[in-house]
Amino acid sequence: MRKRKIDIAVISDVHLGSQACRAEELLAYLSSISPSILVLNGDIAESLEPGVRFFPKSHLKIIRKIMNLAASGTQVYYLTGDRDRLMRKFIGSQLGNLRVRDRLVLNLGGRKAWFFHGDVLDLTPSNTRWLARFGSPGYRVMGWLARELGRFKRSPGCTATRVGAFRKAVTDLAIDKGYDSVVCGHLHQPEKAWIETPKGQCLYLNSGDWTEHLTALEYAFKRWRLYRYREDKLPAFYADEELKQWDTDALLAALLGGEPDKQKETPETL
Repeated sequence: MRKRKIDIAVISDVHLGSQACRAEELLAYLSSISPSILVLNGDIAESLEPGVRFFPKSHLKIIRKIMNLAASGTQVYYLTGDRDRLMRKFIGSQLGNLRVRDRLVLNLGGRKAWFFHGDVLDLTPSNTRWLARFGSPGYRVMGWLARELGRFKRSPGCTATRVGAFRKAVTDLAIDKGYDSVVCGHLHQPEKAWIETPKGQCLYLNSGDWTEHLTALEYAFKRWRLYRYREDKLPAFYADEELKQWDTDALLAALLGGEPDKQKETPETL
């Protein structure tokens, strides 16, 4: 079956390594597209704390699929989130077409799109603005503070008040920084909304999650759309043949066999 060619696919909040992850559905989605760029916008995998051993075969297949996409030419950006603590030490690294960052800016036809997970906005906007000016170090400080605050603040669901406050904080910050659109995750609340303020306007995009909503963001033909797996008419889409013959030892060797190279961050243009 032919795969859909798209410029950018964005997924977030997959939570590999947790019981909530819907890995089979995500594998079907990733196997149905051929993106030029894949943005993994945070909370892709749970931090593997001591004693945690839940990581079934279906979750390993997701990692292998992402690695295969990178090997076949897809530019993959892994942006860290609040549950990605183990990945933060690799920020700035590159392994083939896989890059690890805390944020990303893409030039989409002359319009700047800003990507970051969003956990740093668990802090108040006034606190995040000055920290954001310090670039990657500032984002790492915000991420640490947000994780600590999250131990006390996070509840199982997102209230409308929290969603509204998050959206406002994100878009205000994006407008202040001169971005035309901002792409986040974190809330598990998929959304596409055009926001106008006295200071400017910005397209707010949230990729949702792969635990409950099963959503992604797609950019093609110079337009963003919110993809919903449950509304797609995907047939029983089988994973690539190579994934059916997966081997755990070979997978781990592929993942761990190379030493990532540190790369200078540069703007990307599409």
